[in-house]
Amino acid sequence: MTTVVFDIETVSLPWLEIDPLLREKLTRYAEDHEDFLRRKKGGSLSPYAGRVVVIGMQNPESAKGFVWFEASGERTSRPSADGLFEYVGCDEKTMLAEFWEKVARYGRCVTFNGRTFDGPFLSVRSAVHGISPSKNLLGYRYSMDTHVDLLEILTFQGAVSRDQVPSLHAACVAFGIPSPKSEEMHGYAVGDLYRQGRLQEIADYCRRDVEATAALYRRLESTLLPLFRK
Repeated sequence: MTTVVFDIETVSLPWLEIDPLLREKLTRYAEDHEDFLRRKKGGSLSPYAGRVVVIGMQNPESAKGFVWFEASGERTSRPSADGLFEYVGCDEKTMLAEFWEKVARYGRCVTFNGRTFDGPFLSVRSAVHGISPSKNLLGYRYSMDTHVDLLEILTFQGAVSRDQVPSLHAACVAFGIPSPKSEEMHGYAVGDLYRQGRLQEIADYCRRDVEATAALYRRLESTLLPLFRK
């Protein structure tokens, strides 16, 4: 079965563009000003208060892939220095449309926490733009046929607390895979880097996330994944 790995990076919408009731909900239980500012960034976790700024995709067999990143003006495209990835600059609607066109060619998707986050976020943001997803990225809750969520495997589909497998970084360290995370670059830092205009760094980080997810998939494909096949 043809397989593709993908990952997304999201940011919160500008604060005043978020509906007042949503703003109130995001910050309702803030304990102090610092906590209030932290909660303001929480829109990046919701497709109703955030948007997609980067999508990374890789074919684990060929190691080739795409990285779409937010850019104004005309759509641009350039190869990565190693020639393995194509970097595409465009708006959110264009990257979503192109993502669905490409992902439709594959029989299986691989993610890390994609069933809970990436899949629903992409689907809802696409609907906001009037784009119909080319496939259901969630599917049957316990099936690994068309969507392999590696976090679901490592938590044995909820039997093990996610606190024991807290992140892709932790899994990479355990399996001896170079982690895409660093002290400066990690998921919670994306919003700050975005506001600093560092889109290229976010795009490169998303590529590393995809490559690490693909490497982890290869480690689990012949070890734990068979346990979930009917």
